[in-house]
Amino acid sequence: QVQLVESGGGLVQTGGSLRLSCARASGRTFTLLGMGWFRQAPGMERDFVAAINYSGGRTSYADSVKGRFTISRDSTKNTVYLQMNSLKPEDTAVYYCAANRLGITTPSPSHYEYWGQGTQVTVSS
Repeated sequence: QVQLVESGGGLVQTGGSLRLSCARASGRTFTLLGMGWFRQAPGMERDFVAAINYSGGRTSYADSVKGRFTISRDSTKNTVYLQMNSLKPEDTAVYYCAANRLGITTPSPSHYEYWGQGTQVTVSS
């Protein structure tokens, strides 16, 4: 079992920035895990945002966040980050961190075995 703990959400104005963190609190060795960020707005499906592979050498992004969001990982801290810049009201959602045992970047939620509890991001217009 892998326990993931997100932090860093909050309220920000349009054009502002936030950095989300996701720490692996326990479980499988962090450096073996592929990590991803997803988001879910009220009444909507959970959508892929960004992913990073086990080594940090490969990343992928949803088209809607390319050029604005950056995913990274620090294996010394067992933590993955999502730097979000130029935020828009449509970025408002609960953001979830997830981990997959394959160690890959994948946009499919079904490939992730472990999920955090989510952190709210609200962007005001």
